Amino acid sequence: MQRIAECDDGMNAIVICECSDTVTNALIERGVNAHSCDLKPSEHNSPNHFQCDFRDLDYTGIDLLIAHPDCTRLANSGVRWLHERPELWEDFLDAVRIFNLILDLDVPKICVENPIHHKYARQYIRKYDQLIQPWQFGDMESKATCLWLKGLSLLTPIITQKPIGVKQSVWREAPSPERKTNRARTFKGIAQAMATQWG
Repeated sequence: MQRIAECDDGMNAIVICECSDTVTNALIERGVNAHSCDLKPSEHNSPNHFQCDFRDLDYTGIDLLIAHPDCTRLANSGVRWLHERPELWEDFLDAVRIFNLILDLDVPKICVENPIHHKYARQYIRKYDQLIQPWQFGDMESKATCLWLKGLSLLTPIITQKPIGVKQSVWREAPSPERKTNRARTFKGIAQAMATQWG
């Protein structure tokens, strides 16, 4: 098990399933001792990044965990593939197990982020605590984002009325090798809100 270096006089945080460092860097800017973990390398060669399976980490001393697990088999947008390719049901069940494992980790404050789940996922995973949009935190984008919370307050939006001109760039992105990674990125406004309100 890899041990995360702890800071004795501040908050210790880990952001798992993140290689972009978006949330991690937002936390660091707020003075949090934050690290990221993903199977992929850090996109910015961060020294605070663990390139490994999150299950190989020791969470002793961690105060805050923010997770972005793979939503491919859980999201409502891709449910049709379960019917067209029955062999994917085992992948779906694996995704459910991973999601619930994260929620059950022995960390006092946890946020798990995912899009809206399809009806089969909802049979195994409890309902989210909050549904937010990037435009509520300053990014002119629409992308329904659900948060499952433990020991954390709901995020308080800085904008309550949807502005004119909000786009759906993520949804409309053209197919490419980077499409999945780009669609999974956390918007900077949401990352800043997490860091400010929870860090």
